[in-house]
Amino acid sequence: MKTESSVQTQFLSAETVAHLVKTLGIADCLRGVAEYLHVDYLRWEAFDKSARVASHSDDGVIELMPISDGAHYTFKYVNGHPKNTALGLPTVMAFGVLARVDTGAPEVLSELTLTTALRTAATSAMVARQLARPDSRCMALIGNGSQSEFQALAFMALLGVRELRLFDIDPATSHKLLRNLEPFLHEFGATAHVLPSVQEAVRRADIVTTVTADKAYATILHASMVEPGMHINAVGGDCPGKTELEAAVLQRAQVFVEYEPQTRIEGELQQMPADFAVTEFWRVLQGQAAGRTAAQQITVFDSVGFALEDYSALRC
Repeated sequence: MKTESSVQTQFLSAETVAHLVKTLGIADCLRGVAEYLHVDYLRWEAFDKSARVASHSDDGVIELMPISDGAHYTFKYVNGHPKNTALGLPTVMAFGVLARVDTGAPEVLSELTLTTALRTAATSAMVARQLARPDSRCMALIGNGSQSEFQALAFMALLGVRELRLFDIDPATSHKLLRNLEPFLHEFGATAHVLPSVQEAVRRADIVTTVTADKAYATILHASMVEPGMHINAVGGDCPGKTELEAAVLQRAQVFVEYEPQTRIEGELQQMPADFAVTEFWRVLQGQAAGRTAAQQITVFDSVGFALEDYSALRC
């Protein structure tokens, strides 16, 4: 009698993913994810895309992020609860599935909390390769929670950043980040300094990464702080009701996004009129649109995180 073979689903726990990252090395993991992201963004038009589905509350948000290329379907469940730190819980927790379209069989079930941090940082670095000045060596990191560590590592390993200027409203958070980065600073021949204000941190920086946690309309970076030639990697404004940049910063810059329909709702763009012009990043990779066109140009990556990036990480 013929029997159907059982579905073999690979399960990657948080401990398994952490072990893989430790074994391979975090810099090599970031490089690998960035390579997969680059390949998948180049075939952007092959994907069935939609903005994520979000359930908002006073304390945070829970989201589902689906995407398919016709051969595989993936989704990610992810939350964002800034108050969780007071409860001893991560502010972001996630898991996801990679499944075959032809059978519906799940091939991979994985935690995506650590993986989300890796893919977010790898995406930032991949985009900055195209948009930041090639000689960029100094980055300001505004907001020094756990995601900032991955951002720092990605920019040191993939872009050659050699000076980090750190600021957080809680100085203890900045000093914790500095301690965590010390082994990597030695490895890359880099330096890091804690600064007392946003203004001092961003002064003369080539790249400014904002990655704050509070779910609020905030103005972390003012237009008066932005210098010609800066690339701004705006990571923290990633849900309705949450921003980090003064609207005037966007007005001075060329703005790039992942998936415009989603960014209009969740990103810095929620401050701007519906006809404010932006460029989806995949068009830059495909040569359909220009990236940075002059050394003095100001560029902004209005990053909210998109399902394609989770697809790339799950198949990596």
